[in-house]
Amino acid sequence: MSVFSTYLQLGFFHIFNLQAYDHLVFLLALCAPYVLSDWRRVVALVTSFTVGHSITLALATLGFVQYSTTLIEVLIPVTILLTCVVNMSRASRDFKRNQPIVLTLPNALAAIFGLIHGLGFSSYLRELLGQNTRPVLELLAFNIGVELGQLLIVALILVLGFIVLRVFRAARRDWVLVVSGAAAGIALILLLGNFAD
Repeated sequence: MSVFSTYLQLGFFHIFNLQAYDHLVFLLALCAPYVLSDWRRVVALVTSFTVGHSITLALATLGFVQYSTTLIEVLIPVTILLTCVVNMSRASRDFKRNQPIVLTLPNALAAIFGLIHGLGFSSYLRELLGQNTRPVLELLAFNIGVELGQLLIVALILVLGFIVLRVFRAARRDWVLVVSGAAAGIALILLLGNFAD
């Protein structure tokens, strides 16, 4: 197996893994306002998040950025809570489909929050890389793997939303509030757990 495919799989299974539940919950909160027909918008949103975390993942892994692991562990649930608050505050508004897909405020926020999450990924990747000081190929493969894992997760979230909204006839507002509320609850537990340690 090549180095590229090895790190591609490591990236994929790092995100598509229940042990990465903080990132899974963030993706759940990120996608809560969207339905299956919004898939292009969701791909742009998730890719914005990937761009953000790829930047800090590379900078931290290559040693250009130093950070406090404790602070990042606090900030990750904060990003989830903020995403949920935005979702819940806008749950009753009609979604405007004529808005741009790429250059949007949600994409910019996803990219900014991605910067924080990338630092969370970097400690794991640094352990994998060991003494490799120029891991350009490994970084690229890992980021592509993470993106593929994220896209699979959001596809599952959108399909679940489709079933709830179309089959069970739930209101879109209720779906957004319930999903965002559940994600916010998990984020709050994570946040309080960091202060309890």
